[in-house]
Amino acid sequence: MNEFLGLGCLVLMILVGSAVSSGVEAALLTVNPLRVHELVGRPQPPRGALTLQRLKTRMGRALAVLVIANNAFNIFGSLMLGGYAAQVFQNQGVKGIALALFSISLTVLVILLGEILPKALGSRFALPVALASASSVSLLLKLMLPMVLVLERLMPAITAENELTTDEEEIRLLARLGSQTGQIEADEAAMIAKVFQLNDLTARDLMVPRVSAPTLPGQAELASLEAILVGTGSSWWVVLGEGVDEVLGVASRDRLLAALVQGLGPTPVAQFSEPVEFVPEMIRADRLLTAFRRRSQTPRVVVDEFGGFVGVIGSDVVLAVLAGWWRRPQFQAAEPAPVTNSVVDRG
Repeated sequence: MNEFLGLGCLVLMILVGSAVSSGVEAALLTVNPLRVHELVGRPQPPRGALTLQRLKTRMGRALAVLVIANNAFNIFGSLMLGGYAAQVFQNQGVKGIALALFSISLTVLVILLGEILPKALGSRFALPVALASASSVSLLLKLMLPMVLVLERLMPAITAENELTTDEEEIRLLARLGSQTGQIEADEAAMIAKVFQLNDLTARDLMVPRVSAPTLPGQAELASLEAILVGTGSSWWVVLGEGVDEVLGVASRDRLLAALVQGLGPTPVAQFSEPVEFVPEMIRADRLLTAFRRRSQTPRVVVDEFGGFVGVIGSDVVLAVLAGWWRRPQFQAAEPAPVTNSVVDRG
């Protein structure tokens, strides 16, 4: 009876060893490296996070150790257990088909409880299992390092390091899959795609061309432009000098109307202009959005490679691309303002 109890304990030991090796292997392969990187970056990383990150960097070594341990239980342990079981059955007078039934039962148990079930659980609870087992796997790796080094000589692929990288297409795919599974909102996934679109658009694509841009002559009296200011919905105006490409600044409609109310009609428009920031027409929209952080309300004047005034652009247009509202407009030339002949529109 004691021999059967010992036999049962050996069977349990083999099943537990095989199950632990299979479950940990599945967890290490399944756990998201981005999630591990995020845990390590916390002010207080969870226990085992740093060790797990090191294991994920050299997954070849960790997998080699786990495969060796798993096969040690499954193959070598099963062979030794089979020999011991034959001796136990012979001592207890159990003969015939008993050993065959024991071998079949052990094989089924190893497949179900030592492989399939542990790997399923390891994949489902990948992160907690990987964190809990990282220290043990690291210790086992140190103990078996000579054997691992020999294997690396024979199979150089084990030495490969896994780098944490991604690309634009992968992020787009993850956002789309997250939207389909309900992990993120559909509009959030769409906005992520729009962010990458900014890199493909330039200020030339988004700007209001000069022929349609709201402009005012800087030398003209404010009172003479009252009808234009009241009848046009533009929030900002580009103030021009005598030259066709001489941009004196930009002026807000609110400030100009306030000056009219205050009785400053005889004052030249240039007195109410603000300093302007110029941007090249080929600047990418993502860089342009960063430039708007300083003065988001003030539009930028777009210039060509020769410094000529070619258009105007505001932060609202770039944000409209992110929101999905922007469509490539069909501009028409703006009606010329009834001002002095010193301002010539070459468009």
